[in-house]
Amino acid sequence: MVRRPATSPRKNASQERSRATVDALLTATARILVRDGYDRASTNKIAEAAGVSIGSLYQYFPSKEALVAAVLERHVGAMMEVVRASLARVATSPLPEAARELVRVMIEAHRIEPKLHRVLAEQLPRVGRMDHVERVEAEALTLVRAYLEARRDEIGVDDLDLASFLAVSCVEAMTHAAVLRRPELLSEPRFVDEVAALVVRYLGGDAATSTARPAMLGAE
Repeated sequence: MVRRPATSPRKNASQERSRATVDALLTATARILVRDGYDRASTNKIAEAAGVSIGSLYQYFPSKEALVAAVLERHVGAMMEVVRASLARVATSPLPEAARELVRVMIEAHRIEPKLHRVLAEQLPRVGRMDHVERVEAEALTLVRAYLEARRDEIGVDDLDLASFLAVSCVEAMTHAAVLRRPELLSEPRFVDEVAALVVRYLGGDAATSTARPAMLGAE
């Protein structure tokens, strides 16, 4: 049986100097992942790029996988801050407006270091830290579920748990696919309009899409 590398830090950085060292290591890890790829990244390269000794690296991280897992956690945290703030702003907005904002903010979140996001997405099974992604998905589901409950009179689906899951999963899948295979779509307004129209059509019925696709209607 193959033993999975340790992916948890050896210790937490509590002092300012320690935090600076950890930050330098994570920044260097992200840079090398983008430049060289996962397989060619190594703890020696990372330590050198961060300007710290290999011994100092191993004080905090037991392996390359642990460094990548920490980079993943930081990256996911940055994405979630964007999503959380945006969804809070549209908590009382009509469904078409909220759906479009959900799509827009997911694109904005995925545009945070997109090259790094691509590498992390590809290597997630090897790093084995699905808990980071699952926490983000759980929080997104909670936020969307609360919105749907507050706007229940606009929602045409009875099971709000299922509706939340399908809406979030649809937007995440579409956005993620664009990052990996069609990155030019992230700057295309029609992409936002069409994905939002899918969500609104499912949640609120076909009539609701008339206000969810301004760019498309203007072009017709």
